[in-house]
Amino acid sequence: MTEIINNLKCIQKKIEDAQHRADVSQQVNIVAVTKEVDVARTQEAFAAGLVHLGENRPEGLHTKLEHITSDVKWHYIGSLQTRKVKQVINDIHFLHSLDRISLAEEIEKRAERPIKCFVQANVSGEESKHGLSKEEVISFIQQLASYTKIEVVGLMTMAPNTEDEHIIRNVFREVKKLQQEVIALQLPYAPCTELSMGMSNDYEIAVEEGATFVRIGTALVG
Repeated sequence: MTEIINNLKCIQKKIEDAQHRADVSQQVNIVAVTKEVDVARTQEAFAAGLVHLGENRPEGLHTKLEHITSDVKWHYIGSLQTRKVKQVINDIHFLHSLDRISLAEEIEKRAERPIKCFVQANVSGEESKHGLSKEEVISFIQQLASYTKIEVVGLMTMAPNTEDEHIIRNVFREVKKLQQEVIALQLPYAPCTELSMGMSNDYEIAVEEGATFVRIGTALVG
């Protein structure tokens, strides 16, 4: 547990430094990505004060749920197959991968309460990544007006796996611009106040560009 606490302190300091550099002050929530670690390690993360935990498979989520039940905000951070919606939707607090109407329809059908959803944007256009293109995001969100079980709390993206900081930063900036466009529409079901972007290798840049949720696995819990 000491290792996770030390990792967390280091990450929090880097987040503060990034905010200072960019002169931004948004609250940044750290989602501990526990998909690759066991129950004991996940319990250590929770004991260290990490209440936002991220899983990407129903099986992993349910295994952790059996042992960690209180005060956790569970995030489903992977692409969610339509046929698996019923397995997870009422056990999570946030979905980071809403990117198609068929998924929205299944959530509407299966959810017992409104689900906080991030619409996934693939502004880099990489074929290996899921998500909507920059041109599709606004119209997609507008199509969700009649879905009572979906609250679009924000946008999510993943930057390309590259060492080129300029490329990474541009991706995050494009998503921030999209977020502002959604906010300007003043849609009651899509406040879009949050930005889920940044992982272990690029969360500092993401924070500088406005991220309010960063998804950190390796640098935090291993």
